[in-house]
Amino acid sequence: MTEVPVALQFKDVSFAYPSLQILDGVTFHFHQGEFIALVGPNGSGKTTLLKLILGLEEAQRGTIQLMGGSVKAMRPTIGYVPQHATYDPSFPISVIEVVMMGLVDAKRRLKKQEIRAMAIEALKQVELEDLVNRPYSQLSGGQRRRVLVARALVARPTMLILDEPTANMDQESERRLYQTLKRLKGNTTILIVTHDTRFVSDLTDRVFCIDPIVEGSGGRTVV
Repeated sequence: MTEVPVALQFKDVSFAYPSLQILDGVTFHFHQGEFIALVGPNGSGKTTLLKLILGLEEAQRGTIQLMGGSVKAMRPTIGYVPQHATYDPSFPISVIEVVMMGLVDAKRRLKKQEIRAMAIEALKQVELEDLVNRPYSQLSGGQRRRVLVARALVARPTMLILDEPTANMDQESERRLYQTLKRLKGNTTILIVTHDTRFVSDLTDRVFCIDPIVEGSGGRTVV
């Protein structure tokens, strides 16, 4: 039986800010195609761990492998949905234009019609294709979050990372997001980062928990 390749591996990873140890000797991994929930209370180090995965910070000790390669080399294979996405509500940008921003690196090799078609396909995945030309500023908070999911999906990533995806999301948008993730599961590796254990559902294959820091322990751990 063929072994499923590892999607993400942390091996003895440590990271500290000048006055605070965040991670200390963290080792864990999960496989491609899995649906993973990373949970922990606010301030536990989830954001720092995300920055390490996305290459925004570098581990001071240990190694991180993404899809069998370095974080720097494999970063383009990740679709990322941030918890907060600031925007100017007075800026006249449409829903499809927001989604097409996810293909900014592909504009040199793709025709405009191809980029638009891929954006519409991504909007279909989140069930918002009927809002293609709607001003982004006119959407509800839940709809805007789903548009950001479409922006992350438009480049057809190998891994999708969502940071607190249901924060400030209405129940209908949350239901539709679950449906989208259910369709993606198995073909796309999905990592949900959240403090809300309600998001740990039947879709979840494994749960990793970042322990709160304990005085004298040296740092946080992932279990």
